Amino acid sequence: MAAVTELHAYRDAVADCTRCALAGGRTQVVFGSGDPNADLMFVGEAPGFHEDKQGVPFVGAAGKLLDQLLAGIGLTRPDVYVANVLKCRPPGNRDPMPDEIEACESHLWKQIELIRPRVVATLGNFATKLLSGRPTGITRVHGQEQETTLGGSRVLLYPIYHPAAALYTPRMLEVLKSDFARIPELLGREVGPPPEPVFLTAVAAEPAVQLGLF
Repeated sequence: MAAVTELHAYRDAVADCTRCALAGGRTQVVFGSGDPNADLMFVGEAPGFHEDKQGVPFVGAAGKLLDQLLAGIGLTRPDVYVANVLKCRPPGNRDPMPDEIEACESHLWKQIELIRPRVVATLGNFATKLLSGRPTGITRVHGQEQETTLGGSRVLLYPIYHPAAALYTPRMLEVLKSDFARIPELLGREVGPPPEPVFLTAVAAEPAVQLGLF
Protein backbone atom coordinates (compact mmCIF):
# COMPACT_ATOMS: atom_id res chain seq x y z
CA MET A 1 0.00 0.00 0.00
CA ALA A 2 2.91 2.33 0.74
CA ALA A 3 4.12 1.98 -2.85
CA VAL A 4 0.63 2.88 -4.16
CA THR A 5 0.57 6.01 -2.02
CA GLU A 6 4.08 6.91 -3.17
CA LEU A 7 3.14 6.36 -6.83
CA HIS A 8 0.15 8.67 -6.49
CA ALA A 9 2.29 11.28 -4.72
CA TYR A 10 4.86 11.05 -7.50
CA ARG A 11 2.12 11.44 -10.12
CA ASP A 12 0.99 14.64 -8.41
CA ALA A 13 4.55 15.95 -8.29
CA VAL A 14 5.12 15.24 -12.01
CA ALA A 15 1.91 17.08 -12.98
CA ASP A 16 3.87 20.36 -13.03
CA CYS A 17 7.00 19.02 -14.74
CA THR A 18 8.91 21.58 -16.83
CA ARG A 19 12.05 19.57 -17.62
CA CYS A 20 11.72 20.02 -21.38
CA ALA A 21 10.06 22.30 -23.92
CA LEU A 22 7.07 19.97 -24.35
CA ALA A 23 5.66 21.45 -21.13
CA GLY A 24 4.83 24.62 -23.05
CA GLY A 25 2.47 22.94 -25.50
CA ARG A 26 0.72 20.26 -23.49
CA THR A 27 -2.79 20.27 -22.10
CA GLN A 28 -1.67 18.09 -19.19
CA VAL A 29 0.92 15.52 -18.16
CA VAL A 30 -0.14 11.97 -19.06
CA PHE A 31 1.48 10.09 -16.20
CA GLY A 32 0.02 6.58 -16.57
CA SER A 33 -3.01 4.53 -15.58
CA GLY A 34 -4.02 1.13 -14.29
CA ASP A 35 -3.24 -1.11 -11.35
CA PRO A 36 -0.34 0.26 -9.25
CA ASN A 37 0.38 -3.34 -8.19
CA ALA A 38 0.17 -4.81 -11.71
CA ASP A 39 2.34 -7.76 -12.69
CA LEU A 40 2.18 -6.59 -16.30
CA MET A 41 3.23 -3.11 -17.40
CA PHE A 42 3.08 -1.69 -20.91
CA VAL A 43 5.35 1.15 -22.00
CA GLY A 44 4.54 3.05 -25.16
CA GLU A 45 6.08 6.05 -26.88
CA ALA A 46 4.28 9.29 -26.06
CA PRO A 47 0.77 10.69 -25.61
CA GLY A 48 -1.21 11.64 -28.71
CA PHE A 49 -4.01 14.14 -29.22
CA HIS A 50 -6.70 12.23 -27.30
CA GLU A 51 -4.33 11.26 -24.49
CA ASP A 52 -3.26 14.87 -24.04
CA LYS A 53 -6.90 15.94 -23.71
CA GLN A 54 -8.01 13.16 -21.36
CA GLY A 55 -4.82 12.68 -19.35
CA VAL A 56 -4.87 8.90 -19.87
CA PRO A 57 -2.51 6.88 -22.10
CA PHE A 58 -3.80 4.82 -25.02
CA VAL A 59 -7.36 6.14 -25.35
CA GLY A 60 -7.37 6.65 -29.13
CA ALA A 61 -7.57 4.05 -31.89
CA ALA A 62 -4.36 2.32 -30.78
CA GLY A 63 -5.74 2.19 -27.26
CA LYS A 64 -8.93 0.49 -28.40
CA LEU A 65 -6.83 -2.12 -30.20
CA LEU A 66 -4.75 -2.58 -27.05
CA ASP A 67 -7.97 -3.28 -25.15
CA GLN A 68 -8.96 -5.90 -27.74
CA LEU A 69 -5.57 -7.57 -27.57
CA LEU A 70 -5.78 -7.69 -23.77
CA ALA A 71 -9.26 -9.19 -23.95
CA GLY A 72 -7.84 -11.90 -26.20
CA ILE A 73 -5.66 -13.11 -23.33
CA GLY A 74 -8.28 -12.67 -20.62
CA LEU A 75 -7.14 -9.29 -19.27
CA THR A 76 -8.63 -5.80 -19.07
CA ARG A 77 -7.03 -2.39 -18.76
CA PRO A 78 -7.56 -2.23 -14.96
CA ASP A 79 -5.52 -5.45 -14.65
CA VAL A 80 -2.35 -3.86 -16.05
CA TYR A 81 -0.45 -0.59 -15.85
CA VAL A 82 0.12 1.52 -18.96
CA ALA A 83 2.58 4.38 -19.36
CA ASN A 84 4.73 6.06 -22.00
CA VAL A 85 8.38 7.04 -22.35
CA LEU A 86 7.29 10.68 -22.65
CA LYS A 87 4.61 12.10 -20.40
CA CYS A 88 3.76 15.06 -22.66
CA ARG A 89 2.55 15.09 -26.26
CA PRO A 90 5.11 16.01 -28.91
CA PRO A 91 3.75 18.57 -31.43
CA GLY A 92 1.90 16.89 -34.28
CA ASN A 93 2.56 13.49 -32.68
CA ARG A 94 6.12 13.56 -34.02
CA ASP A 95 8.74 11.14 -32.73
CA PRO A 96 10.31 11.91 -29.34
CA MET A 97 13.59 13.81 -29.50
CA PRO A 98 16.68 12.49 -27.66
CA ASP A 99 16.77 15.45 -25.26
CA GLU A 100 13.08 14.94 -24.42
CA ILE A 101 13.65 11.26 -23.65
CA GLU A 102 16.65 12.14 -21.50
CA ALA A 103 14.64 14.74 -19.58
CA CYS A 104 11.67 12.43 -19.01
CA GLU A 105 13.08 8.94 -18.58
CA SER A 106 13.62 9.15 -14.82
CA HIS A 107 9.84 9.45 -14.40
CA LEU A 108 9.45 6.07 -16.11
CA TRP A 109 12.24 4.46 -14.07
CA LYS A 110 10.51 5.65 -10.89
CA GLN A 111 7.18 4.20 -12.03
CA ILE A 112 8.79 0.81 -12.66
CA GLU A 113 10.55 0.96 -9.30
CA LEU A 114 7.27 1.60 -7.43
CA ILE A 115 5.00 -0.74 -9.43
CA ARG A 116 7.50 -3.63 -9.48
CA PRO A 117 5.93 -5.50 -12.43
CA ARG A 118 6.97 -9.04 -13.35
CA VAL A 119 6.75 -8.37 -17.09
CA VAL A 120 7.39 -5.07 -18.86
CA ALA A 121 6.09 -5.11 -22.43
CA THR A 122 7.63 -2.36 -24.54
CA LEU A 123 5.44 -1.16 -27.41
CA GLY A 124 7.52 -0.09 -30.37
CA ASN A 125 11.04 1.19 -30.99
CA PHE A 126 11.47 4.01 -28.51
CA ALA A 127 10.41 2.13 -25.38
CA THR A 128 12.30 -0.99 -26.48
CA LYS A 129 15.57 0.82 -27.13
CA LEU A 130 15.36 2.84 -23.91
CA LEU A 131 14.57 -0.03 -21.55
CA SER A 132 16.79 -2.61 -23.22
CA GLY A 133 19.70 -0.19 -23.45
CA ARG A 134 20.36 -1.45 -26.96
CA PRO A 135 19.95 0.17 -30.40
CA THR A 136 18.29 -2.88 -31.97
CA GLY A 137 14.92 -2.05 -33.52
CA ILE A 138 11.60 -3.69 -32.73
CA THR A 139 11.46 -5.59 -36.04
CA ARG A 140 14.39 -7.75 -34.97
CA VAL A 141 13.54 -8.28 -31.30
CA HIS A 142 9.74 -8.40 -31.07
CA GLY A 143 8.46 -11.44 -29.21
CA GLN A 144 11.89 -12.18 -27.71
CA GLU A 145 11.81 -11.81 -23.95
CA GLN A 146 14.91 -11.17 -21.86
CA GLU A 147 15.58 -11.13 -18.14
CA THR A 148 16.94 -7.81 -16.97
CA THR A 149 16.95 -5.44 -14.01
CA LEU A 150 14.67 -2.40 -14.20
CA GLY A 151 13.91 -0.07 -11.34
CA GLY A 152 15.95 -2.24 -9.00
CA SER A 153 13.95 -5.42 -9.68
CA ARG A 154 14.42 -8.40 -11.98
CA VAL A 155 11.79 -8.42 -14.72
CA LEU A 156 11.08 -10.02 -18.07
CA LEU A 157 11.39 -7.35 -20.76
CA TYR A 158 9.12 -8.27 -23.66
CA PRO A 159 9.35 -6.12 -26.83
CA ILE A 160 6.28 -6.11 -29.08
CA TYR A 161 5.01 -3.89 -31.88
CA HIS A 162 3.08 -0.75 -31.04
CA PRO A 163 -0.66 -1.31 -31.66
CA ALA A 164 -0.68 1.70 -33.99
CA ALA A 165 1.47 -0.30 -36.41
CA ALA A 166 -1.32 -2.85 -36.80
CA LEU A 167 -4.32 -0.55 -37.21
CA TYR A 168 -4.33 -0.77 -40.99
CA THR A 169 -2.09 -3.80 -41.61
CA PRO A 170 -3.78 -7.19 -41.14
CA ARG A 171 -0.47 -9.07 -41.30
CA MET A 172 0.97 -6.95 -38.49
CA LEU A 173 -2.16 -7.52 -36.42
CA GLU A 174 -1.62 -11.28 -36.63
CA VAL A 175 1.97 -10.83 -35.43
CA LEU A 176 0.75 -8.73 -32.51
CA LYS A 177 -1.87 -11.30 -31.55
CA SER A 178 0.76 -14.02 -31.64
CA ASP A 179 3.14 -12.04 -29.42
CA PHE A 180 0.32 -11.17 -27.00
CA ALA A 181 -0.64 -14.84 -26.76
CA ARG A 182 2.66 -15.54 -24.98
CA ILE A 183 2.09 -13.00 -22.21
CA PRO A 184 0.21 -15.34 -19.81
CA GLU A 185 3.12 -17.80 -20.03
CA LEU A 186 5.61 -15.03 -19.29
CA LEU A 187 3.60 -13.84 -16.29
CA GLY A 188 3.83 -17.33 -14.83
CA ARG A 189 7.57 -17.63 -15.30
CA GLU A 190 9.94 -17.26 -12.38
CA VAL A 191 12.61 -14.64 -12.90
CA GLY A 192 15.97 -15.46 -11.39
CA PRO A 193 18.06 -13.21 -9.14
CA PRO A 194 20.59 -10.86 -10.68
CA PRO A 195 23.73 -12.65 -11.85
CA GLU A 196 26.63 -12.64 -9.44
CA PRO A 197 29.37 -10.18 -10.37
CA VAL A 198 32.42 -11.85 -11.84
CA PHE A 199 35.71 -10.93 -10.25
CA LEU A 200 38.87 -11.77 -12.17
CA THR A 201 41.52 -13.32 -9.95
CA ALA A 202 44.93 -11.85 -10.46
CA VAL A 203 47.42 -14.41 -11.74
CA ALA A 204 50.98 -14.10 -10.49
CA ALA A 205 53.31 -13.17 -13.29
CA GLU A 206 55.52 -16.05 -14.42
CA PRO A 207 59.04 -15.58 -15.71
CA ALA A 208 59.09 -15.23 -19.46
CA VAL A 209 61.26 -18.35 -19.82
CA GLN A 210 58.72 -20.52 -17.96
CA LEU A 211 55.95 -19.20 -20.20
CA GLY A 212 57.89 -20.31 -23.25
CA LEU A 213 58.22 -16.85 -24.64
CA PHE A 214 61.97 -17.19 -25.18
